[in-house]
Amino acid sequence: MGLDDLYREIILDHYSHPRNRGRLAAADITVEGANPLCGDELALFVRLEGGVIAEVRFEGRGCSISQASASMMTEEVRGKTLAQARESVAAFKAMMRGEASPFDDTDLAALQGVRKFPVRVKCATLAWVALDQGIEEFQQGRTAARATTEVPE
Repeated sequence: MGLDDLYREIILDHYSHPRNRGRLAAADITVEGANPLCGDELALFVRLEGGVIAEVRFEGRGCSISQASASMMTEEVRGKTLAQARESVAAFKAMMRGEASPFDDTDLAALQGVRKFPVRVKCATLAWVALDQGIEEFQQGRTAARATTEVPE
């Protein structure tokens, strides 16, 4: 099995068996995101304990890339501070631009191939852009936000 096949399997596994899917009652951060080009939609729910992401969940519908990326993102940011989560967002966006990645030993590495298809990068970054926007809004005192992949990066 080649690396591309392995990456495809990882993406399909997260799409078929998403981690942390579902609503989260009493979320400190709620953010909705949309990718108008592909029709992807998602809602993120984040619960904080002592400034750390204690739980993060998502709901949504869309292509396998957007849903798999959201699943992987929830696993990546759980247990991190908001600042660390934003660092992960920046690192993921950098990976999507072809820059060095700290995610080589994680499932997120499977999404590196998406950057060959610029229109699909927006699918992969949707959950990350939404999380970043949600954290920004929370830090400004608002608990609900709306993000779109049309937001300049």
